[in-house]
Parts: sequence; C-alpha cells; structure tokens
Amino acid sequence: MEDLAIISAYKERRDATCFRLLYDRYAAKIYGKALTMLKKEASAKDATQEIFTKIFLSLGKFHGQSKFSTWVYSVTYNYCIDLIRKEKRSRDIFADEVENPPDIEAEEVPDTALMNIKVNELRQVLRNISETDRRLLLLKYKDGIKIKEIAKMYDKNESAIKMQLKRAKEKAKRKHEELFGSEKDE
Repeated sequence: MEDLAIISAYKERRDATCFRLLYDRYAAKIYGKALTMLKKEASAKDATQEIFTKIFLSLGKFHGQSKFSTWVYSVTYNYCIDLIRKEKRSRDIFADEVENPPDIEAEEVPDTALMNIKVNELRQVLRNISETDRRLLLLKYKDGIKIKEIAKMYDKNESAIKMQLKRAKEKAKRKHEELFGSEKDE
C-alpha cells in the first residue's frame, strides 16, 4: 500500500492500523538518521518517539506536495538539529556561513573529485571538516537529497545551499590533498 493511500485512509477513519503501517515503514530510518546525528542510542530512541509524535499530530497538515518520505526526513532532520542546537546552546549553528560568505569567483570543485576519494580517506576527510560542511555533503551525496529539499530543510534559498555545497566541496578537496597528497586526474 502506498504512503499516500495509507495517509488518506488514516485521515478519513483515524484508524490506528494505518498509522502503525507508517510507523513500521519509517521507524528504522528515523532511528538511523537520529543516531547518526545525535550519536547516542538513548537520545536517538527518544528522538524517534518524539518525531513520530510530531508526525502523528501533524499528519493532517501533510498534503502530498512532496514525497511523504521527504517530509518525514525533513521532520527528523529538523528535530535533531533543534536538539543539537539546544545542547550546544547555540542560536545559530550555521553562523560561520554568514560571517564567511563563499567566494563566488572560486573555481567549482567537480562532484567527481569527491566521488574518487577512497572510502577510508573520505571518512577521515569528513572527520576533519566542520560539522556544518559534513552534514551538508552527507545530505547531498550520501542521502541523495535534492538541493531544493535541502534548502527547505535549512530554510534558505537554493542558491545559498549551492554556494554552501560548493564551499564544502572545496574544503573537503583541500583537506584530502592536505592529508593524502594531491592526485592528478588521469
């Protein structure tokens, strides 16, 4: 049964079985994302329950303008970001992007530059760049989220996200060269 059909049935009948189907379908994905972001099992379990409460209470507001999985991902991501912000007592986790705007004239780093990095090297590079850059690159390249959706998640316009991605790729490439030396394209 498709997500939209389940949601429609739930809205019409308020049948708990419909919501249970959605829970069974998305609980592991939400937990996995929460664990990746929050780094603690207990926090991820609590977050998963809280996120499903938010989804349950907001399901009537979902109108199918995006895929349900994207909406769930957005709710999950935003909830986890809010928790991280509270823990760090930081009003603006992305302040460095405002204080240091990207250099528009810089040469674009092609996606292939990141794709050609060996997995172990990539892990080390990601550990050595800022949390903001790491999150953005993982959203785009690991999770496959489109720029338009990332912009909604960050409440920014698409060009701002493109610039942040460009800058993050440049930093990752520089860090790779610093750690592993420069490799010329064949």
